[in-house]
Amino acid sequence: MSAPKSIRNFCIIAHIDHGKSTLADRLMEISGTLEKREIQSQTLDNMDLERERGITIKLTPVRMEWKGVELNLIDTPGHVDFQYEVSRSLASVEGAVLVVDATQGIEAQTLSNVYLAMENDLTIIPVLNKIDLPSADVDRVSTEVMNLLGCKKEDIICVSAKTGVNVESILDAVLERMPEPKKLSKESILIGHDDTENESGVTKALIFDSQYDTYKWVVVYLKLFSGEIKKGDKLEFINTGAKIEALEVGCFRPKYSPTGVLYEGEIGYVVTGLKTLADARVGDTIFSGPQESKIAIDGFKKITPYIFAWVYPVDTDEYPTMKDAMEKLKLNDSSLVTEHEASPALGYGFRCGFLGLLHLDIVKERLWREYSMDVIITSPQVTYKVLIIGDKRGEYPRAAPELIEFGGRTCTYLWISNPEDLPKPGTYIHIEEPIAKVEMITPNEYIGNLMGLAQERRWVFKNQTYLDASRVVLHYEIPMAELVGDFYDDLKSLSSGYASLHYEPLRYQVDDIVCLDILVAGERVDAFSAMCHRSRARMFGNRICEKLKEHIPKAQFAIAIQAAIWGDVIARETISALRKDVTAKLYGGDITRKRKLLEKQKEGKKKMKQFGKVSIPSETFVNILKK
Repeated sequence: MSAPKSIRNFCIIAHIDHGKSTLADRLMEISGTLEKREIQSQTLDNMDLERERGITIKLTPVRMEWKGVELNLIDTPGHVDFQYEVSRSLASVEGAVLVVDATQGIEAQTLSNVYLAMENDLTIIPVLNKIDLPSADVDRVSTEVMNLLGCKKEDIICVSAKTGVNVESILDAVLERMPEPKKLSKESILIGHDDTENESGVTKALIFDSQYDTYKWVVVYLKLFSGEIKKGDKLEFINTGAKIEALEVGCFRPKYSPTGVLYEGEIGYVVTGLKTLADARVGDTIFSGPQESKIAIDGFKKITPYIFAWVYPVDTDEYPTMKDAMEKLKLNDSSLVTEHEASPALGYGFRCGFLGLLHLDIVKERLWREYSMDVIITSPQVTYKVLIIGDKRGEYPRAAPELIEFGGRTCTYLWISNPEDLPKPGTYIHIEEPIAKVEMITPNEYIGNLMGLAQERRWVFKNQTYLDASRVVLHYEIPMAELVGDFYDDLKSLSSGYASLHYEPLRYQVDDIVCLDILVAGERVDAFSAMCHRSRARMFGNRICEKLKEHIPKAQFAIAIQAAIWGDVIARETISALRKDVTAKLYGGDITRKRKLLEKQKEGKKKMKQFGKVSIPSETFVNILKK
């Protein structure tokens, strides 16, 4: 196989459900990559879960050819929770095809993806999709795109991915408008494609994804920036230090297609023979050459989970199976962060970091579908920053302690996502909660509804801009904790499904954050504890107490269920005692005999209440915590 004369690397970006995957199907069909009979709906979506939900979860590369030019395409997810997938794709290409639904126009994730593409200095080709639909408004949406990108109307390509109308024009535009692959400077900084020559004898490739294959083990997806990789080559991972032999080298058509060699500028895969994720991290650089050139490629940013939750197997005996499943999921989903955890009530499990609630739901679904794991997931928590007096690094090792100077004193910043790790009141200076920047796009008629929702959830209004006469972009700053729970349901309900939202972390700020404890018969139940803003604590406490009252079985004595902040009870429910008819065997006689038996029963219940313990069945935890 000889080196290609010309290469174009690009990705498809869009808001969810704007037709990315369908467009990728048409591009593969028209380019002859796959025959029409081989193409199914969402061909590049490999998981059944993706097809069922109609969304792309994992980025997927494919190699095509058009008019003698090699085209490497990466199909990307559209939902905000999988933004990390998009960022990794953008770091590996030189251009992006921006797909906009001609019936919907610009939406929140459209804006986010465009900003990411601009930050990566990519050439953007705007495409209006679904022009065959009666509700398509090409003129209006074209104006929105022109205002967003600053392009001319003739730069916009109008297509129907479903019918294939004008899709060939996209391939022609990729050849005409997008540059050749970028090269590397000696310092491993990305530069223009024609500015300089690479170092001779140096092979460097950026890993943008990885997969676990039952038979091939760890397979890394990479973009080759310099040199070439052949089957049998000895390679090294710069950051992890792992050394491998390339057992198989190839490209995606769209399945694994061995080629024996990858050349500079190409996108492909390498079978590493590795068995663990720790040795093949996404963002690492594969290297071969002189040691003086061993400098990692300036890749994409490190993943930062937005929310945390604790995941436990319903059957505690299945923990080893769950451990194996989690390791394989982490290899296929580099945005999933896990660490081992143990709970007195729920047994062994994992503390997991997710990019959002959809990401959490997808992980749970994949555990069930791919590994038959039925799990319990606790209420999601964001990570708070706690400033505590003194050097406490040794006392809080898992809280990522950071030593700082504050007010002339030595203090420690703690990163807390587990209420159990929160220091006692009086030992810390303040608690900071994460704030997100939010862009929400909605038709004008729903502005009032959404502003009301924003006021309920402690949003801070910044400004608003108009996309056109009928749609507005609302800009807010919002506590990340307010995005957890039923937020998306409320958003879609109040906007009749038309509003869309994008958010990204902005900063931390000091606020009145408290630890909400749940007590059953005076005993604290760690699994139900949570950190929240004081203004929301009573509502959360009442909700959990009511649920527990429904699911905890009655005992011989009354059971108090309480929600408390630092020992102060703010909500309470009571489960009444079971009443045994101790007078059932009596048949007439003096009333005093009945009273004597009832008084004896009453005294027994007092003693039982004083010394008795409430054993909460595992089914109760499942019913309350399982999502």
